[in-house]
Amino acid sequence: MEQSFIFELHEDLPRQGPGSDACTETAFNMIPGLPKDAKILDIGCGSGMQTLALARLCPRCSLVAVDVHQPYLDDLIRRVASARCADRISTLCASMDDLPFKEGQFDLIWAEGSIFIIGFEQGLSYWKRFLKKGGYIALTEAAWFTDTPSEEARAFWQECYPAIKAVAELEAAVIRAGFQVIGRFALPASAWWDDYYLPCERKLDALEVRKKDDADAMSLIEMTRTEMAIHRDHHEEYGYVFFVGYYP
Repeated sequence: MEQSFIFELHEDLPRQGPGSDACTETAFNMIPGLPKDAKILDIGCGSGMQTLALARLCPRCSLVAVDVHQPYLDDLIRRVASARCADRISTLCASMDDLPFKEGQFDLIWAEGSIFIIGFEQGLSYWKRFLKKGGYIALTEAAWFTDTPSEEARAFWQECYPAIKAVAELEAAVIRAGFQVIGRFALPASAWWDDYYLPCERKLDALEVRKKDDADAMSLIEMTRTEMAIHRDHHEEYGYVFFVGYYP
């Protein structure tokens, strides 16, 4: 039930995790020499806000957007039709740890807010096989911004994602995986709220009425509200970091 409710909670939202078109553009502009007709793989695309941003930033590229939840892809397909770029964006319902692509198929692999599902080091290692030599990877991951986080923030992350690491540790993992780090930056607090937490908060209000007799759902609703409160109070201590890497 937990996973199905999490999917339900995140359906019909602009994004399924922190990010923004501005952050997508900043990361994309760190990539030098990307072919104009690049083949891009967007892994864990959700409803594809960043997929469409990439299509605008690279108007001759082709994109494959992958997610395990078909309703997210259905939402993206509707957005793609409205943006009139269906000839360049295809979708695939598949798990990020079992992808059906050929080795060296893509010029750029993109993953905003999704690599935690497979694990940071495992994702880097597995996804690299689908990247051409001389290709790039761009992804976001949660990181500590301080060596001494508050007890409240530490306890929250220990419960929800104990694999969270410091920025330097994540960068070292990117390098160990065989990439050269050519850029990185922390997402601003607005990237958590504008297109993610605030729309999610409004949906929580409606779900709370519909699910009031469902103890499991109400527990997850409360947990999500706690997550928002922790970030509101402690966003200086942690956040998402965008890493852009080159595969030599």
